[in-house]
Amino acid sequence: MEISLIGFAALMVLIFARIPLGVSMGLIGVLGFAYVQQVEFDNSRGWDAALNMVSQVAFETGLSYSLSVVPLFILMGNFITEAGLSAQLYRASHAFLGHFRGGLALATVVSCGGFSAVCGSSMATAATMSKVAMPSMRKYNYSDDLASGAIAAGGTLGILIPPSVILVIYGIMTETDIGKLFIAGLLPGFLGIVLYMAAVSVTVKLKPESGPAVEKAGWAERLSAFRHVWGICFLFVVVMGGIYSGIFTPTEAAGIGASGAFFMALLRRRLTFNILVNVLVSSVRTTAMLFFLVIGAVLFSNFINLAGLPDALRDMVLGLNLSPVLVIVAIIAIYILLGCVLESMSMILLTVPVFYPLVQAMGFDLVWFGILVVVVTEISLITPPVGLNVFVLKTVLPDVKLGTIFKGVTPFWMADIVRLVLIATVPALSLYLPGLVG
Repeated sequence: MEISLIGFAALMVLIFARIPLGVSMGLIGVLGFAYVQQVEFDNSRGWDAALNMVSQVAFETGLSYSLSVVPLFILMGNFITEAGLSAQLYRASHAFLGHFRGGLALATVVSCGGFSAVCGSSMATAATMSKVAMPSMRKYNYSDDLASGAIAAGGTLGILIPPSVILVIYGIMTETDIGKLFIAGLLPGFLGIVLYMAAVSVTVKLKPESGPAVEKAGWAERLSAFRHVWGICFLFVVVMGGIYSGIFTPTEAAGIGASGAFFMALLRRRLTFNILVNVLVSSVRTTAMLFFLVIGAVLFSNFINLAGLPDALRDMVLGLNLSPVLVIVAIIAIYILLGCVLESMSMILLTVPVFYPLVQAMGFDLVWFGILVVVVTEISLITPPVGLNVFVLKTVLPDVKLGTIFKGVTPFWMADIVRLVLIATVPALSLYLPGLVG
């Protein structure tokens, strides 16, 4: 166990030294694995075993059928973005909600939730919606803190509302059914939208000038706006409905979703040859980055498993007879603290291999724990000092101060804390829909 803790400490040093996460995890994983083989197991060929592990892990990860869902959902999200549906989603939300005080911020949250339902990326959602929603909110004199806060927080919904790349990674790491994880994310995702809308309402009630109401749209305009988003609604129903009903697997659903998004962009005449090439190259780059991270995480996980950290942690906690509730509270606290210095994917890859055997041994459902982990991870996307979505927004909106964005997201991460407590104390929020699937 001691060598595992030393490995974790060395890994944190490399991360803070700005060594890429995949490289850091892979390097510590290989060195630690070789050391444990040679010293703990008295294997003179420890280095050979470690290097063989690298080739085997890289080969198996590249050929993993389960991981093939990742590039397909990334491709689907990129086609949806190029089809211009993000702007149509915002227009429809604006038509129905804009006349309320803070209505454009409400529309931003709703459209972020809708866009994330077919995108699956928090950063892509935040970056895309900032270009669509920010000009409109500035036009109607919304404060920068409310406007930027709604976009940054709304973008976090992309990692929970299915399809979610992080849920795919979690499912593969814990051998949990990805389809059930997707379905389990629906109610918590919708709850996040409702609580974010409540945060907007409270903000404009305390400070009315931050989100003035705009003119009310007529029903003709509303119906016209809604007709333009039928495609994204249809695609979501097909993908999730197919998984929910058991017609096809998550990987097949991803393929159907990517094909549907391609034809949607084609029918909207938004897909030129150059755009198609850019979409494919961007999808390959994102996929390669994620696969590199996963390979590094598996190497590091093999090291800590060989060193016995998960088993030692499980035996220690069970030996202390601690309350299962207390253990979950401690894990949540660790995630919140890590979220102040690490981004979401780093936390998932580093901690899940350590925590999930303990959670499973204490009788908790891994689907419920996965949703809980993703919600905590969402909080890390908008909390200082890292707040990855905040920095993405700062890049897209360089004229908005970083402090202004962090001020704007405060009501939203407070709403996330409420959602976290509800999901932790009412497991049915995550497990009811997967239970219907059976």
